[in-house]
Amino acid sequence: MIEAAADRLRGHARRTPLLSSPFLDEIAGRRVLVKPECLQHTGSFKYRGGYAAISALAPDVRARGVLAYSSGNHAQGVALAARQHGIPAVIIMPEDAPALKIANTRALGAEVVLYDRAGQQTREALGEELKASRGLTLIRPYDEPQVVAGQGTCGLEIAEQAREAGVEQADVLVCCGGGGLTSGIALALEARAPGLRARPVEPEEFDDTARSLVSGRIERNARMSGGLCDAILTPSPGDLTFPVMQRLCGPGLTVSDDEALTAMAQAFLRLKLVAEPGGAVALAAALYRADALEGDAVICTISGGNVDPAVFAQGLKMLEGG
Repeated sequence: MIEAAADRLRGHARRTPLLSSPFLDEIAGRRVLVKPECLQHTGSFKYRGGYAAISALAPDVRARGVLAYSSGNHAQGVALAARQHGIPAVIIMPEDAPALKIANTRALGAEVVLYDRAGQQTREALGEELKASRGLTLIRPYDEPQVVAGQGTCGLEIAEQAREAGVEQADVLVCCGGGGLTSGIALALEARAPGLRARPVEPEEFDDTARSLVSGRIERNARMSGGLCDAILTPSPGDLTFPVMQRLCGPGLTVSDDEALTAMAQAFLRLKLVAEPGGAVALAAALYRADALEGDAVICTISGGNVDPAVFAQGLKMLEGG
C-alpha cells in the first residue's frame, strides 16, 4: 500500500531532502540528519496522507466530498488534496488551533467547523454527525490505512536518502501524535532499511504513545489542551497505529516545550527552516536526549512548519545571547 501510495503521489508530493549541519552535530555529539517535511505542500507531511487517501477513493464516493478533523496540518493537507480533485471538504478544527492554520484551511477552499476540544463534544462525535448528515467520507488523521500508507512514503524516502548518505544503522526520531507518520515510517523502514529504527517523540505531559509502549496497552492523556505542541496533541495512539508501533518502534522519547522551542530556533539558525513546536520535538530529542540514543548518527523528522509568528518569535528568543 505504501508503494502504491508513492505511485499516486508521484508528481504531486515533494520529495523533501535530508539535511545536515555541523553545528547540530556538535550539539548532539553525533551526526544529525533532518528530514524537513515542513517543506512539503501545506507545510507538513499531512499532505501525503490526505492525497493518498482521497486519490484511493472510488470516483463516485470521492465526488460527494470528504470530511476531516484536525488541529490544522491534516486539515490543510486534506483541504488541498480535495481542491486538487475538485471535491468539497469539511474540516472540524478546535477553537484554540493556531489562527494561521484555521485561516489557511479556509483559504484552501474547505468549510471549517470549530469545536471546543476541552468541552463535552469530541471531534469524533461531531465528525460522525456530519458524515451521516452530508454523505461525506471521513479521512481520519491517523487511524486510516490509506493515510498511514501515504505517510509511509516519507519513510521510503528516508530509507533511500540514508543509504545515499552512508547511514545503515540509526534511530529515526519521529514527531508523534496519533502515530500515523511514525507507523508509516516504521513499516517502510522494515521493508527498505531494517537497520533504521523508528522511535516516537512527544511533548512532556502528552506522552500517550511512550506510556503505551511501556504498558503494552493504549494509554490516554489526562488533558487535551494547554500544550504548545498543538499539532501532536492527540488523546491516544490509534487502534491501527499502536500495534504497528508496538511491533516495530524503539522506546518513546519526550521533550519539554522549551526544548521544542529551542530546537525550532536551531532549525532556523542552522538549516534556514521554519518549524512549529510540535514539528520540532524530534529534532529536540536528537539534540537534547543524546544519552537515550544509540549509534553515531540519528535521523529526525521536522513534521511541520505552520507556526504563528508570535510563537516563532518566542522560539527565537530562546537563543538570544547564545
